[in-house]
This record gives sequence, structure tokens and C-alpha cells, in this order.
Amino acid sequence: MRNSKVYLGIGSNLGNRNKNINTAIKRLGGIEGIEVTRVSSLIETEPEGGPPQNKFLNGAIEIKTKLLPHELLKQLKRIEEELGRVKTIKNGPRTIDLDILLYGDEKINSPDLKIPHPRMYKREFVMRPLKELQCISHL
Repeated sequence: MRNSKVYLGIGSNLGNRNKNINTAIKRLGGIEGIEVTRVSSLIETEPEGGPPQNKFLNGAIEIKTKLLPHELLKQLKRIEEELGRVKTIKNGPRTIDLDILLYGDEKINSPDLKIPHPRMYKREFVMRPLKELQCISHL
């Protein structure tokens, strides 16, 4: 069975942002087939798009996983739901946001999942934590 290196983006701008992020990371590490290997430091950023809202805390997580990309996505959405994320407005405030940024060398372009994440290179709040984890040599 494969064991892929994956990079996730994580962010929160509602409630206790640090607690939301730490809880999500703990839950992620508790899923069979996922090992959290490294976590970047968190940075505070202004929201991009959407309605007026609080600043985000953002970071990146490196994991090793035996889950296939869509299985991993399903687990991330479950964690978001458990932590109270409700999608009401596009780019609206959220208790937790988990995105698959990179999944090994996979390239996926399906309606519900795009890897690499299509906007990651344009977002400093994604690239800074990824650079910290040095996951891409040419960043």
C-alpha cells in the first residue's frame, strides 16, 4: 500500500483560531492511514475576497497518508464539519479550513478536487508556510 507525502493548508478566522487549528491537527493525526509529520508556524493574514471578516491564522501541514486523494478529501471535510464549519457565503468566515495543496506528484482536475491547488502559488498565506516546510525546492 502506498504512503504518499501530502501538504495541506489550514486556516481559521472564527472563534479561538489557535484552538481550532490545534484540534483539527489532532483529529487529523487520529485518522487511521494518516501520520502528521510536520506543522509550520502560523501567520496572521487578511481575508481574501468574501464579506468583511476577521483576520485568519494560516499554516501548512505535512502528512504521510495511505488514503487516496478523494478519501483524504472526505476526511478533511468531515473534520471541518465536526469543528462547526458551515458554508453559507463563498469565501466567508470559517472555524476551520483544510485544503489539499500537494499530493505527491499527483495531478487531479475533477469537479470537487484540484491538485495541485489551483490558487496556491498566488497566495502568500499558503506559500510562506509551504516554504517553511521546504516542500518545493523551487519556491
